[in-house]
Amino acid sequence: MSGKRLAPFLVSDEVAEALDEGRPVVALESTIISHGLPRPRNHEAAVEFEQILRASGVTPATIAVLDGVPRIGLDAAGVQRIASEPMAKASVRDLPILAAKGASGATTVAATAYLAGRAGVRVFATGGLGGVHRGASESFDESADLSSLAISGVTVVSAGVKSVLDIPATLERLETLSVPVLGYRTTDFPSFWLSGSGYTIDWQVDDAAEIARVMRSQDDLGHGQGIVVANPLPVDQQWDPAEHDRVLATAFDAASAAGVTGKAVTPFLLGFIVDASGGKSLEVNLDIARNNVRLAGEIAIAWSALNAESDD
Repeated sequence: MSGKRLAPFLVSDEVAEALDEGRPVVALESTIISHGLPRPRNHEAAVEFEQILRASGVTPATIAVLDGVPRIGLDAAGVQRIASEPMAKASVRDLPILAAKGASGATTVAATAYLAGRAGVRVFATGGLGGVHRGASESFDESADLSSLAISGVTVVSAGVKSVLDIPATLERLETLSVPVLGYRTTDFPSFWLSGSGYTIDWQVDDAAEIARVMRSQDDLGHGQGIVVANPLPVDQQWDPAEHDRVLATAFDAASAAGVTGKAVTPFLLGFIVDASGGKSLEVNLDIARNNVRLAGEIAIAWSALNAESDD
């Protein structure tokens, strides 16, 4: 795999050229492919997400660590590897360990945002953001996604956070970390499978150009924080709320009965939900990712255009 080595990571030739020329680029995480979807569906999804961006004139930058080297942009063989090889789930703290061991890992939202920011990729599409876990007052379980966003300088498009998390606590932490949260055509913060959570956020934005202007203002006025764009799935595509609530309650009961605690709770819940929903939650997951990739592409195009205007 060729590319431009900017120690300690490698930027693919395609992504490096797009960045050098000021063309739109969107980062994509690899954990959703390696850990979030079953095979071979995961490879099909990875290819589809990149194709959605390419069709709109945006360069995809799927991010992963391969053989100890963080890579910003993968070729077809790299995408195949993250879809088919067993890989560690790599957050920011794992990056130096993987580098020292020459090992491979799929990057989480936290690690993807961090590496994208280091490489100069300003827009990132994911499914759902990590957050504060239920019971965190005792377990102190909080996703590194939040602290990484506080320093990444990347605009992350997500469908809010999964409803298995503590949504109001997550919003409070984002406020404490001074990370702006923008609702795309809404002030009802989405809860991943559902278009709304009932928790109101302060600011609504109505198009990609407006988001690009907020990014510019954040550069001028901020302290290097990223931006969260909460992009709800259209109501007609969301999971049926009654079924969602029933399956979620059953999942929590199952976790309690199994004695699952701490970091193991969320993976247990998500796996249980996929099975208990008969795969429905998985199909909604894919719709969410597609929806976010499309919006991220629009934002990247608007950001590129805004920078081109400034250069004239």
